[in-house]
Amino acid sequence: MLGSSADVPGLKQLIAERLAPMGVNVLVLEVDYSFQFQSHPEVSGGDLTKADARGIAAVCREHGVRLIPLLNCLGHQSWKKDTGALLRAHPELEEIPEISMDDPAFYCQSWCPLHPDVNPIIFDLMDELLDAFEADALHVGMDEVFIIGSGNCPRCKGKSTAELFAKAVSDYHGHLVGERGVEMLMWADRLLDAGATGYGMWEAAANGTAPAIDLVSKDIILCDWHYEVLDRYPSLELFQEKGFRVWPCPWRSPEAVQRLIAASKDGATERMLGMCGTGWAAGGGGSDLAKVLAGEVKPDEETGMKDAIGTAEVLKAALEAFAD
Repeated sequence: MLGSSADVPGLKQLIAERLAPMGVNVLVLEVDYSFQFQSHPEVSGGDLTKADARGIAAVCREHGVRLIPLLNCLGHQSWKKDTGALLRAHPELEEIPEISMDDPAFYCQSWCPLHPDVNPIIFDLMDELLDAFEADALHVGMDEVFIIGSGNCPRCKGKSTAELFAKAVSDYHGHLVGERGVEMLMWADRLLDAGATGYGMWEAAANGTAPAIDLVSKDIILCDWHYEVLDRYPSLELFQEKGFRVWPCPWRSPEAVQRLIAASKDGATERMLGMCGTGWAAGGGGSDLAKVLAGEVKPDEETGMKDAIGTAEVLKAALEAFAD
């Protein structure tokens, strides 16, 4: 996750001195509203510039790393009650939840996939990120969408959540793949049925969106994240059977990394793409992670770098697993 212009030097160092030499060849960079958008400056929530993006892209090219920006779409429009820049500027676009934001069960806001004004804004933001990062793909997020088809939404009330989710996916695919000619990636959890797969409500859907798996384009790369140590990961086989390319995504636990990679190798087809190690909010745009990978911070120290330490362990475990 890249939050500010001040984080850019640390990120460049991480790419050049640590990630690329380790063998990392793709970097998905969550930008969201941290960028200074020119098309819609009212939704700019940070100070990242086009020059920052171009600088990161240049370092990635120099070191053979494919750079893919990420813009969280549909869900994750807030962090708990902390509303993101889009809905702060355009509250009319919100899918009004059926529970209060003060309710302990509330997670994150969503935008309404049927609001006529939302896609023109989002497509402009997508275009700016693709141009600034000189990218040939965009990750659209779309994980953990719990607010969809709300009874408080005059457009979505009573409609199939699977069809609503599939429409959103297809809209973004139409713009990115159909109009811009780039690849589209997304988190895969809302395309999985929690009951049928045995996954929980975070890693799979319990709100009816799973049938969208048969309503969206098969050329979307599905980022299949699972963070727990499980006996099996049925989604890996399911997505390949459905015709999707799948990119398994572990986090934090070396044992879970090894188990997920072993499962991905078992019965893998040409649609299995490797492994995407996820890491969240690593400080300084990656400078914390660079320090951990350089051995400057020991895993048992109370450093405030828990996420960076966990991310480093994921990367090391993954490389060991692929080397076997």
